[in-house]
Amino acid sequence: MTSHSKKLPNIKQAVPFFMVKDMEASVNFYVKGLGFSMTESWTNKGKIKWCWLIIGAAALMLQEINKENKVPKENPGEGVEIFFICEDALAIYNQIISNGIIASEPFVGNKMWVVQTKDPDGYRISFESFTDVAEGTKYSQWI
Repeated sequence: MTSHSKKLPNIKQAVPFFMVKDMEASVNFYVKGLGFSMTESWTNKGKIKWCWLIIGAAALMLQEINKENKVPKENPGEGVEIFFICEDALAIYNQIISNGIIASEPFVGNKMWVVQTKDPDGYRISFESFTDVAEGTKYSQWI
């Protein structure tokens, strides 16, 4: 074992950090729509500027874009996708669409049910769970 690899066990978690245009819209999407819980936040003048959200054992952070941030304000999430591996992606699909979130029809890809949605800034959020259903099967064909 090299001295470099000896340091790795100190790493506990990787947490995506999204810069967002509208914190209120993003918090509503993740908390009310997807079921995350806000466990930490920083407010300035009564407005949330940064927060830590969790769902199960996964987490992500949001921070509102301001003039100090060097993030494109048009589509900050373009090209970014986060995959949450879960026990039952179809249950999550049913939960989030009942919360008014638009999600694409689930399908089986790479031996997993895939549920995809986009947040208000264009970040692609996917939930996946392993399955033995045939590759390429769409939810509407399976139910």
